[in-house]
Amino acid sequence: MNELKKLRFSSFLKLTLSGTINASAIILFLTPANLFDSGFSGTSMFLASITGLPLGIFLILLNLPFFIFGYKRQGLVFTVYSLYAVLVYSVASFIMTGVIPEESLLVSPFTENDILLSAIFGGLISGIGSGLTIRFGGAIDGVEVLSVIFAKKLGITVGTFVMIYNIILYIIIGIVEQSWILPLYSVITYAAAIKAVDFIVEGLDKEKAAMIITSEPMGISSKLSAEFGSGVTLMKANGYYSNEQKTIVYFVVNRFQISKLKTLVTEADPNAFVTISEVSDILSKTMKG
Repeated sequence: MNELKKLRFSSFLKLTLSGTINASAIILFLTPANLFDSGFSGTSMFLASITGLPLGIFLILLNLPFFIFGYKRQGLVFTVYSLYAVLVYSVASFIMTGVIPEESLLVSPFTENDILLSAIFGGLISGIGSGLTIRFGGAIDGVEVLSVIFAKKLGITVGTFVMIYNIILYIIIGIVEQSWILPLYSVITYAAAIKAVDFIVEGLDKEKAAMIITSEPMGISSKLSAEFGSGVTLMKANGYYSNEQKTIVYFVVNRFQISKLKTLVTEADPNAFVTISEVSDILSKTMKG
């Protein structure tokens, strides 16, 4: 009951947008070009094409069991948001198919007969919809939940599981369609979608986290704080071989500030050990050290 209180009406509005974006990519770009999305979305498109049944039916039938199955692992809020996003995706696809004249669905109204453009922009728009769904607290494709559940048991990463699933899907499509042209173009769709998801979820310009191991923490901290006006976090550490007490200075910058950070650190402690890694997301930029 407490988890139900975490559900937000604003999130449902946002998920309505993301689900509709996904449907637009499928109906206006991919389906007219006979291209296929990835995951359960692509599987649903394939099943719809060979059975003649509405796309929305397969979207619900494939996704529903796995979101429910993953409820204990993912939580009630994630499950509800995901099921709602899939429902919007399915309904929007059904409505678009019914409203848009059939002859208009044979050729994309935006890319016409250009399959490459359909693959790229269909993938980008689909990826934007999927990325927004993740941003808003859910997922629009049950294969992601499937991968979280089974990837570890198989001894592979989640990303590898999803990639293997899509490769198998495109091979099956190629065999059934007796052509490899469209499945190969669908790989381009998949690649474009992944990039779009990364952009939406993680941002284009990721922040950089610097971990500085030094014996001059105060000198380095004062220089960084004065130059960048940000908080600095200090953590105690000990060298394994020397057992010498050190301090780890943790500091977040953007990519344009890395060169200046290195200069400041070297000025304060030429023997400092510095590592820099990407930060995908930051919950608070106002943290004071």
